[in-house]
Amino acid sequence: MKIETVPIPEAGLNSIIDDNALQPSDLEIAIVGATGAVGAVALELLAERAHPADKLRLLASKRSHGKQLEYAGQMLTVQEATPESLDGVDVAFISASSEVSLALAPEAVKRGVLVIDDGSAYRMEPDVPLVVPEVNGADVEWHSGIISIPNCTTTPLVMALAALRGLAEITSVTVSTYQSVTGTGAAARTELLNQSRNMLADNDLPPPTQYPHRIAFNLLPQVDDFVDEGYTKEEMKMLNESRKILGDNDLPLAATCVRVPVEISHCESVTVEFDAPISVNDARVAISEFPGITLMDNPQDSLYPMPSNSAGEDQVMVGRVRRDIAHENGIVFWLAADNLRKGAALNALQIMDECVKRNRVRPRVSAAA
Repeated sequence: MKIETVPIPEAGLNSIIDDNALQPSDLEIAIVGATGAVGAVALELLAERAHPADKLRLLASKRSHGKQLEYAGQMLTVQEATPESLDGVDVAFISASSEVSLALAPEAVKRGVLVIDDGSAYRMEPDVPLVVPEVNGADVEWHSGIISIPNCTTTPLVMALAALRGLAEITSVTVSTYQSVTGTGAAARTELLNQSRNMLADNDLPPPTQYPHRIAFNLLPQVDDFVDEGYTKEEMKMLNESRKILGDNDLPLAATCVRVPVEISHCESVTVEFDAPISVNDARVAISEFPGITLMDNPQDSLYPMPSNSAGEDQVMVGRVRRDIAHENGIVFWLAADNLRKGAALNALQIMDECVKRNRVRPRVSAAA
């Protein structure tokens, strides 16, 4: 079957914004967590857009204060993230711990800053939109200063489900994830590489620090802590976040989340049941026509999404679309997505673009009252 590609919309949206209106390049942007894995990708994406260096503010913890980071051929200095460091900022991307988000986001909002938060602190707050622009971009209309980004496994899943739900009503979803170590952060990537080198050299391994067990040459059927009924927090995030984004509080969804020894990109095996039969061809067409998704589905030639062909890409890649032979009205598929790009940094920038397009970036104020 021919591969069908639907490119993601241009990052800046400048072509559909009036020349006299606010442009994304006009914004003073702060990245809280600039020294982390997601922060590094955010800088790459902003450099691709040629966002002015003098309109960037790199913020991190106190121990990173004064560190130099390269941006578009220039060296920028990291500052300590404090409430005062957000004075004069238009948009703040926060990719740090929930504690940092809870401390800084309200202070940013007092200063008229639009906060786009990558953590879990605000995702399920009823007055905070949880947004994937291709799915529910209109939800930015009702933000009160904070917009949340979903978990990096939820984002590609809801995009695929949004593509399919126009064919028939979805009655259940079962998903297993295969999540790369950068979903935990840069330290987990370092631990994976160090463990792998030591094992290949037949060296003794130090005790793991990032996970309960070693991750090199291993799979861990645990992402985050266990909670009710044997599910983990990560698995419950996928359920609750998918329901909120899709506007379906009764969506039946069960997830099993697995950490795998891969640096970048999360993969998912998804089974979707419907209230009526749908054809595999109709499912492929719906998926291929959805913005931000690439259909990569030619299994006869061993062509399907993998970490090796999705890492560094902006699109969610979907393949192995087939009939579910265990359920009468089911479709099964596989997807892969770069967890640092569409799973985090890219989604944040697209949310900013959506707010610019809809005139929902609030005017800044000089300081907190």
